[in-house]
Amino acid sequence: MQHALIRCFAGAAALVFVGATPIIAQTPDVHYVPTPQDVVDRMLELTGPKPGDYLIDLGSGDGRIPVTAAKRFGINAHGVDIDPVRITEAEANAQRAGVQDKVKFIRANLFETEIGKADIVTLYLLETLNAKLRPRLLNELRPGTRVVSHTFSMGDWTADKHEKVGGRDVYFWIVPARVEGAWRLQNGERAVELQLKQTYQNVTATATVDGQPLPIEAVSLRGAELSFRIAGQDYRGKVEGNALVPSGGGDWRAERI
Repeated sequence: MQHALIRCFAGAAALVFVGATPIIAQTPDVHYVPTPQDVVDRMLELTGPKPGDYLIDLGSGDGRIPVTAAKRFGINAHGVDIDPVRITEAEANAQRAGVQDKVKFIRANLFETEIGKADIVTLYLLETLNAKLRPRLLNELRPGTRVVSHTFSMGDWTADKHEKVGGRDVYFWIVPARVEGAWRLQNGERAVELQLKQTYQNVTATATVDGQPLPIEAVSLRGAELSFRIAGQDYRGKVEGNALVPSGGGDWRAERI
């Protein structure tokens, strides 16, 4: 009997030869190692679950993260795993915890499952899988969505927070809005031209009026909230598509140009 294994991300295709007959099956790309409960608790605490939030756990294993989220914080959640054994185990754990009405588990490839409705995404994968997943997190999740990973970082997307829990790494990010480009800020009769440059949640800016530079400082992007100070005046707004709408008071508005 010969055996051959073809690997692919998050649900490897196993081509097993029984005699001369090939049989194709799905097997996990990541060996299952459960996250310790104290790490689960801190991962969820970092995301600050609130009523109405929805959590998606990619590579959910025995379901302990979605189950804890539902039982401790009362939010709805689902887990995604390619291993049917893990799905069965997770469903049994949800039943035992009495949260089967708030939690479901889906057998699927995590790179193909829909994630756009998540308010919180939890991960315990590998560095290479996080890097492969990163574009989907940035492009498909809404600005402000919270992402937390056990052990593994996200390459050059620096975490907003990084903690040690029982000697284990926990990384936390907030998905940033896309703000790079030219904006026009109208404050009364004064029109300020802004040029923003962005690397993930890190933003630098210049400001001019009629071609003359103005001092701009304290530029900060947190999810969809963008704030800065121009010539001593503070601005704080929420990015809504191509508009920046005041969220801290003030009769001003900015539009992408």
